[in-house]
Amino acid sequence: MSATLIHPTETGLTVKNCIDGEWVGSDRTFQSLNPANRDHVVATVPQTSKEQVEAAVAAARRAFSSWRELSWVKRAEYIDNLSQLIKRDLEQLSRLVTIECGKPINEGRADVVEALHMAQYMAGHGRLPYGQVISSEIAAKDAYIIRKPKGVVGIITPWNFPFAIPLWGILPAVLGGNTVVFKPSEETPVMGHKLAELFEEAGFPAGVINTVHGNGEETGAAMTGSEGVDVIVFTGSRAVGSLIKRTAVAGETHKFVATELGGKNAVMVLEDADLDIAVNAGVLSAFKTSGQRCVSSNRIIVDKKVIDAYTERFVEKVKRIKVGDGLEEDTFMGPLISQEGVAKWHHHNRMAVEEGGEVLVEGHEVTDGPLARGNFVTPFVYRFRDYKENTFCLREEAFSPHTCIIGCDGMEDAVRIYNDTDYGLAMAVITEDYRKWRWVRDHADYGLGYVNLPSIGAEVHLPFGGVKASGNGHPAAETALDYLTHRVAFTVNHAREIVMAQGLTTL
Repeated sequence: MSATLIHPTETGLTVKNCIDGEWVGSDRTFQSLNPANRDHVVATVPQTSKEQVEAAVAAARRAFSSWRELSWVKRAEYIDNLSQLIKRDLEQLSRLVTIECGKPINEGRADVVEALHMAQYMAGHGRLPYGQVISSEIAAKDAYIIRKPKGVVGIITPWNFPFAIPLWGILPAVLGGNTVVFKPSEETPVMGHKLAELFEEAGFPAGVINTVHGNGEETGAAMTGSEGVDVIVFTGSRAVGSLIKRTAVAGETHKFVATELGGKNAVMVLEDADLDIAVNAGVLSAFKTSGQRCVSSNRIIVDKKVIDAYTERFVEKVKRIKVGDGLEEDTFMGPLISQEGVAKWHHHNRMAVEEGGEVLVEGHEVTDGPLARGNFVTPFVYRFRDYKENTFCLREEAFSPHTCIIGCDGMEDAVRIYNDTDYGLAMAVITEDYRKWRWVRDHADYGLGYVNLPSIGAEVHLPFGGVKASGNGHPAAETALDYLTHRVAFTVNHAREIVMAQGLTTL
């Protein structure tokens, strides 16, 4: 695995909050560091107080009354303006994604393109039907189902897709007539700031989209605990998502929380699999974004009839992975986001050894040479020829380049092993038999399923979310409009007397 040097660039940016159309700082600040070079301070960032969060919520509430009055078509025009700006700045934004979160430039570019696709998709929705005409029991009545906004939406997003994931929630929210308070990850505040600049340039009125920066313990907690926030949309870890669900709705019967959390995903390789597809799908699923996707696969479940052939080819390809400068087009793996991420990777590797895993590729932290000042590690691969139940390493999300090849006895055993976690986010099955993939489709627990593909590769016009501990059934992207608006019934009587459903009568 080769390594190359990270060149510090774009140093010393200043990030600010955007509250009610005004750019404001805070009494306290923190630094955003380049994960590929911790000597490189990318930006100085405000640590937003509870009082400033409440000011942002109040601004969103004031803007709500006029924003909701606009037609869906007019609100969509602002989103279309945004899409044109993203297209204009695509390369600059892609570079900033790579510098701030470390993933290679082709992934940084994909992040921005995905954001562009979401803007285009939501802009198009502005001219689609947003309700239904339903036949009433009474011929003289017309019945309708229409969508109405819920109010102020608080959106908290992760660092690993710092440009795309925010728009999964923000754009459906504002298209539906809501206003927004947005907290980007404290790991990637520059991309949050850039989004705020683009919202302003696109012409969104003051207060419609407010951006506040800071950590989860203070800024995030202030947002989720605010009485003025009607909906919380959170993408991140299971632990934080569970805390938000427990606390945000306490005493607030109207408040709604949508969460998209982690996963212990897997690629299932059945005995009839095309091994060329299977190996490539496994490598992409395990090591793209250095395993730091909620849909990354820490498990490759392989039929024992082909496990040796698969293992040999998989390990050979893993050893060719280039780790290094994300700004170089041929880099496959960049750094982990932080030293905490490196420590977590070490912990999962130790547990794999302690629990009996056979180490096939002994990953290491890069501690010398040009990459030593970054959070660089190399892939860790191990194997269990027979599945071992109740193990930490096979059940808990690693969120790093750490994966296990697990032997299974046929298709049903593969699905049993796949389902044996608390999570249910993403899976892929590699097979040439349509009957087999159909059976897997219907018996595995997942929100995103793939056949002869990696477990990564979401598209904005499809729902993105999971089941079990991976979410609460309200996925992002395509389906977000469903829970960011109320579906309300509206019935009109055209007769000159009142005739009731179910045979009810008047006096």
